[in-house]
Amino acid sequence: MAPRRHTSLRTVPAYAFGPSRSLHTSSVRLHGPIERPPPGTGIKVTFQDSKGNLIKTVEVNEGDNLLDIAHEYDVDLEGACEGSVACSTCHVILRPEDFDRLEEPSDDENDMLDMAFGLTDTSRLGCQVKMRRDLDGLVATLPSATRNMFVDGKKAGKH
Repeated sequence: MAPRRHTSLRTVPAYAFGPSRSLHTSSVRLHGPIERPPPGTGIKVTFQDSKGNLIKTVEVNEGDNLLDIAHEYDVDLEGACEGSVACSTCHVILRPEDFDRLEEPSDDENDMLDMAFGLTDTSRLGCQVKMRRDLDGLVATLPSATRNMFVDGKKAGKH
């Protein structure tokens, strides 16, 4: 018996969902743990709490993003949308010098940042901050709270 193949939603005709429904797709992300670099060879990232207290300093590889790094090293950064730029729960605050070394945020990221709790001039979504060698020593501060629009904005239904 041949193995069953996954069928993408994109292959289903739009009319199959009725006139009032639409599909939203986002880019595919790789799930699972990131690979930790050998000690002394990685890019250093420091996470601190909203009061500036050290949470953890870790070493990471180029291309890793702050959300995946936080999850790998058990730093409490939520990421409710799993990095699809559909929420602001991975909001981090960067030092000005770190913020200035990054590319400009996309329009989608800016839209989500507008909903972030404690937004600052140097706020970014952790899922969009990809590490590079020149970001060695980056410090990411976690805000004192997050807003999860799915949970916080959801109205309770009848049971």
